Amino acid sequence: MSRHQRAQSSTEGHKEPHSVSLKVLRLSRPSLAHQYPLPQSRASDALEVPTKAALSYPSNNPDDLFILSPLLTLPPAFGAAYVGESFSCTLCANNELEPCSDGGNVVTSVQISAEIVTPSLTVPLELATAVIADVDPAEVGSSLEPGKSLQKIVRHDLKEEGNHVLAVTVTYTEPCKPLDVEQQKEPGTAGTRIRTFRKLYQFIAQQCLAVRTKSGDLPPLVTADGRGGSTKARLVRYVLEAQLENMGETPICLENVVLVPKSPFKSTSLNWDMPSPVCEGRNSPILNARDVTQVAFLLEQQTGDSEGDEALRKDLARDGRAILGQLSIEWRSGMGDRGSLSTGWLTSRRR
Repeated sequence: MSRHQRAQSSTEGHKEPHSVSLKVLRLSRPSLAHQYPLPQSRASDALEVPTKAALSYPSNNPDDLFILSPLLTLPPAFGAAYVGESFSCTLCANNELEPCSDGGNVVTSVQISAEIVTPSLTVPLELATAVIADVDPAEVGSSLEPGKSLQKIVRHDLKEEGNHVLAVTVTYTEPCKPLDVEQQKEPGTAGTRIRTFRKLYQFIAQQCLAVRTKSGDLPPLVTADGRGGSTKARLVRYVLEAQLENMGETPICLENVVLVPKSPFKSTSLNWDMPSPVCEGRNSPILNARDVTQVAFLLEQQTGDSEGDEALRKDLARDGRAILGQLSIEWRSGMGDRGSLSTGWLTSRRR
């Protein structure tokens, strides 16, 4: 009988509305507002429409030929999440109880925990307390008066493509109704009860930058072996090319593209950042949506690394391929959001 009563009360508790609601809002940078100016009317037009009527930011000296305005707009929707960027959102727990004349209906012991489920693993997330204007951080606690809220911020670097699920669990202690107080049997818990709920938010992480690579062999360099003898050493050389395509919806600026070589290779960039006595400036390429740029690196075997030379000989003897290195890419979005991507170990073609 007691077992049946516990099951029934548990079911009724799930149907009862919670005193605390949860709101999840993604944090992202704003974008510049667009304005669509009207064409300048001619003096012979019977109906002359002022140019300022079509501007989002009217001023005394408007630039009616420029589509971007000084106004900033918030994203109208969740937007796209890209691999290599940081996913940030705020979790807001609100006390939905009505205020009482006796100062009751205070929700205590409010705790928020979150984890993100990626295609391969589940990662618990660290929560940081949000800084709210006109609120002293020392006064932010786990007790919420009616109409107050507790905000936490989570951040996670997206490293996998596919479906992601943000799971948020809220636990709190609320005052009991008079009927519930009479049913309390445990000492020290009269007048309160602990409640919890869990919500899931699903989103898809898309590929922002597509990387396609290929390698080519160069004639080896014949040098002295460095031991004072007449033996010559043949140092292998490769050229690694990579095509980078912007798969996103907004432009990005490539800040850094580096090939981290594996011993015994040395990498030399053949791109915009290579030393040049003619051009001192550095013009990082900007990729619009679906734009493609190509980068290249020269890899040369270095002498004096016996351990690396031995590993290279084993790789070439085993399958005729050499492990060259890993490609590391960093970029920024139009409003300054950072993104980074690292490839796996890149190999040469089979000999």
